[in-house]
Amino acid sequence: MSAWSPKHAILPAITLSACLLFLISRVAFVSAPKPNKTDDATSLVEEFQITGINAQFPPSIQKWEREICIAARKNDLDPNLIAAVIHQESGGQPSIISSSGAVGVMQIMPHDGKASTFLCINGPCFQDRPSTEELKDPMFNIAYGGNLLANLIARQGSLRSALRSYGPMDVGFSYADKVLSIYQTYQ
Repeated sequence: MSAWSPKHAILPAITLSACLLFLISRVAFVSAPKPNKTDDATSLVEEFQITGINAQFPPSIQKWEREICIAARKNDLDPNLIAAVIHQESGGQPSIISSSGAVGVMQIMPHDGKASTFLCINGPCFQDRPSTEELKDPMFNIAYGGNLLANLIARQGSLRSALRSYGPMDVGFSYADKVLSIYQTYQ
């Protein structure tokens, strides 16, 4: 019979450590909250099935409810706010192009077309924007417009100021006040 040595304890110690790690990980996994599937478009729509846009919006706005709710959720906005912007901008018409060159349901200025002629201090004003063709897709237009609006709110510090920046440059706060009035009506 040989004498006990520390090398005989290595295998049982490794086995015991592995078992403890497995048990600890199982306890942590079982008690951890389940992941939220907010990136999945279907889950986003399901979350807003109850709190989608106000049913009093006209049918031309209602038909974009799914896209509005997805954009609202991704940008932490009220779906009724996006719907109010769409109501003011295009009445829900996806193929509309304004006289200034703004495109689609949320009337976003593209980098091309008439908008490419507008110059700011550092060059073309809308050079970092999508193309007219991209903005003709209502799903893309609403997603882009929702993100644009959320960024303006974060930068401007207030909804009214953000809406002023979103709207036409030469009308001051009148555009913002129109959208806010629509938003309050349907909120």
